[in-house]
Amino acid sequence: MIIPVMDIKNNIAVSGKSGNRDEYQPLKTVFAPSAHPLEIAKALKEKGAQELYIADLDSIEHKGSNLDLVGKINKLLPVMLDCGAHDPESVTKALKFADKVIVATETLKSMDDLHQTFAKVDRQQIILSIDLVQGQIYSRNMDLDWEKLRENLERLKPSQIIILDISKVGTRKGVDWDVLDQLSGLGSIILGGGITSNDLEDISRKGVSKVLVGTDLHSGKMEPLF
Repeated sequence: MIIPVMDIKNNIAVSGKSGNRDEYQPLKTVFAPSAHPLEIAKALKEKGAQELYIADLDSIEHKGSNLDLVGKINKLLPVMLDCGAHDPESVTKALKFADKVIVATETLKSMDDLHQTFAKVDRQQIILSIDLVQGQIYSRNMDLDWEKLRENLERLKPSQIIILDISKVGTRKGVDWDVLDQLSGLGSIILGGGITSNDLEDISRKGVSKVLVGTDLHSGKMEPLF
């Protein structure tokens, strides 16, 4: 299943490449004539989308938030939200606006925060995102390697894990299969970052049933197979 991606900045849907967020521009999408997130979400629902991935870039960068807008979208279509939530308090707050909240390695401050979050919040509403840059685990606040990460994931047993290569966003460069193999057997995987229609068959063969797609979906290069 394809999960459409929408990045929001200053209440507008935006798009860009490789995580260079200062250079993101208003999103041009085949689903709507404008970059207004609510209008796009309505169109995606009409096309059959079952859920929506939203990155609130202002919240992630500590430059404000778009949470009220996210809450309106969530009433239309269940949202999995990345807003920089990283501990029980921030995850609980975010769940007032979204169906599920993403805790991402990019903004996670400590493994203790992650374990506390899983202990205090309904784990079915938490999605762990393993963010990558050039195939390496990306975190602003911690030194993480695959061995340490896998050890913690085996203890936490998250219901869903996103693997998102930020450096591939908007590039159409496809999947790093070695990274996928690093996390085999740990839970339900959602892949994102540079995925094209040519990758879907191989992704399915690897046992991954959900993918995050932005660029190819909004440009009309990928069929909306929701």
